[in-house]
Amino acid sequence: MIPITAKQTKLIAFDLSSTDENCGYPVRRALRIAEELAEEASAVFITRAGLPIPDQYRCVQAATQRDLLSALSFLKPDLLIRDSGSTSREEAEAVQKLVPSLLHFDDFGEGGQAADFVIQTLYGEFDTSVTDSYKTGIGTFLTDARAADLRRQREKQTPGDPPRLLIAFGETDPGNLTFRALRHVMNLQIPLSVTILLGTSYAHDASSLRMMALSRRNTAIKKAPHDFLSLAAEADIVLCGGGYMPYDAASLGVPCIILAQNPFESELQFPSDRDGFTHLGLGRKVKQSNLLNAIMEPLLHDSLRQRDIDRQLTLPLGEEADSVFETIRYLLDHPKRSVPGKPVPDVVN
Repeated sequence: MIPITAKQTKLIAFDLSSTDENCGYPVRRALRIAEELAEEASAVFITRAGLPIPDQYRCVQAATQRDLLSALSFLKPDLLIRDSGSTSREEAEAVQKLVPSLLHFDDFGEGGQAADFVIQTLYGEFDTSVTDSYKTGIGTFLTDARAADLRRQREKQTPGDPPRLLIAFGETDPGNLTFRALRHVMNLQIPLSVTILLGTSYAHDASSLRMMALSRRNTAIKKAPHDFLSLAAEADIVLCGGGYMPYDAASLGVPCIILAQNPFESELQFPSDRDGFTHLGLGRKVKQSNLLNAIMEPLLHDSLRQRDIDRQLTLPLGEEADSVFETIRYLLDHPKRSVPGKPVPDVVN
């Protein structure tokens, strides 16, 4: 008799070891991919400590590039997906010696140029300077599965009395824009309910924030863990940094004010005023009068608020999700090279 052998699933490794969570999106993106390809590949997460990975997935901690290489040598994945920011060419070339295919998300460094494929969601628009190994644009943003339901709930809710402002600047907030924004908002002369989200790695003393919150009615501070998406859906205005948070806001249709946390965020092509956002540039340079005017405008002018919401809801967020999944499937099924422990006959040149 011919023995029946079970079909061997392939292995995808996700490197999230140095990613700033940006309210959880890189982790959510990885989990969405792992779930979508669950019947074709198993998943393992190479992370730094503290990332919220569900218990059903295997995790390996790797704090340094050396740790990452050791993990890859042991795991021997068929595909490595790196979502750890910009990398160097030397990093990418070292990794390629251990994995048959290498995909990077949002890598603006030379490591991206050396990877087999890069998906640049944060470009925001197509850039003619990128090569065929890049896919760019906001269509590659993987919207949260809850976004459609939360958006429908928003359509039924009435504006808060007083209006609700959500302030969120990610996990670490290195420039302490949370403090700067709240200090300015304290001078607003109209009633406002304010919720401030502090990340797990908030890098500053929170006592001054708490004192300001205690001195102002309807002001609350929420420490992580918290759910940015559901809290944004309840808000009348969101005040946040650049990066991925505006994408989540746009998936809900929420008036949103952007204070870039660094020059990198300020130079991204998305979001902009034409996308339905009020972008005030670098947060450390914003004037109090500009911020307060930006908050009051959608509260006082229904037509302007609705214009911004309509612009957000017509954005092509997530329209290329299937293309993202197909790219990953292709890299799994057609490895780019043979590596130790993964000899393959059909290497794609």
